[in-house]
Amino acid sequence: MKFLLKNLNVYYDRAFQKADILIVDGIVAAMGSGLLVGGDAAVFDFHGAHALPGLADPHVHLREPGFACKETIRTGTLAAARGGYTAVCSMPNLKPVPDSLEALNVQLDIIRRDAAVAVRPYGAITKGERGAELADLEAMAPYAAGFSDDGRGVQSEELMRAAMEKARDLGKPIVAHAEDESLLKKGWAVHDGTYARAHGLVGNVSESEWRQVERDLELVRETGCAYHVCHVSTKETVGLVRLAKFEGLDVTCETAPHYLTLTDADLRDSGAYRMNPPIRSAEDRDALIEGICDGTVDMIATDHAPHAKEEKSGGLAGSLNGIVGLECAFPVLYTKLVLGRVTSLERLIELMSAAPARRFGLPGGSIELGGAANIAVFDLNREFAIDPAEFASLGRATPFEGWKVRGRCLMTISGGKIAWRNDNA
Repeated sequence: MKFLLKNLNVYYDRAFQKADILIVDGIVAAMGSGLLVGGDAAVFDFHGAHALPGLADPHVHLREPGFACKETIRTGTLAAARGGYTAVCSMPNLKPVPDSLEALNVQLDIIRRDAAVAVRPYGAITKGERGAELADLEAMAPYAAGFSDDGRGVQSEELMRAAMEKARDLGKPIVAHAEDESLLKKGWAVHDGTYARAHGLVGNVSESEWRQVERDLELVRETGCAYHVCHVSTKETVGLVRLAKFEGLDVTCETAPHYLTLTDADLRDSGAYRMNPPIRSAEDRDALIEGICDGTVDMIATDHAPHAKEEKSGGLAGSLNGIVGLECAFPVLYTKLVLGRVTSLERLIELMSAAPARRFGLPGGSIELGGAANIAVFDLNREFAIDPAEFASLGRATPFEGWKVRGRCLMTISGGKIAWRNDNA
């Protein structure tokens, strides 16, 4: 298979250059101006659009096996492709929970059959994600991006220490949903409490996140484990991670688009604003922005978490936690952060592509001659309104509905194959 992408601004060797890209049998065979091919090649002229390394998301919920009414591996990875993602890591809160090789193979079989982009699953830290006994980490290690009990924090310090020691020996990161459950009912879901009280919301104070990160970092000091913090939402966590990096610990972290672009003042009585951790204060948002600018926050993940319509129809108080984001993350962040002069496009590419690919061994992260083609083509000038009715995902709940943004994905090439093409490109 051979195809030519013409008239692009290609992000290559950390800079943009005008070039065409020739892809032959899944490999970037040539780059340069005015490339020509024979009649057997498909040619796509993008008229000055931007070719970026395929985006990589280290935190998505594909819901299959076990919850196909919410999402399937097919629909979730098509959503990823529509958003410019060529690789994702799938979280383990599934049925069966991937806590053994046998259980993980159920998911791997579906991935091999149905995935539109590359998927690397996480294995669970504990059996059934119940926090009582270690999962079979050794058997899953060759196939897992790392180990996580996402959706629940590991409450036992002794068990987390044992998990870190085992993960260290296996060369895999612990990917932590940091949440101290003993603190969940001691405060309101937002800092000033006004909106939360009006809608009957309690729980999940900032301390429930950063206290467990603080505990885990002490364990990292003891064990030397590679450690990654999921969906950072508080200024205190940013400060803890910054100090840990200064010490030289093997620590990375992610935040999400909604924590960078929204605050508790933006909350509405809608399930589209219900997630865990919750949207927090302007001070927290500003600390996260500082973190992505100074390198404390390594990457941006969507925490794409689809639910059935009825599960998100109970307002803030009565809906399940989780929103979708794969199909709108890049345009939201490009519009708010790059066009808003918060950070550069080059830094956004690092946060959404190179850093997660590097940390979790995902394909992509750069466009290289002779390398596998993992490329996302965006028209950065095209403005559109985010409409969940257009999503490939089965989930529709997003706080970004109706936002006018720029940066429409025109084509996504994953592993040298066209995973998505905008028919209006």
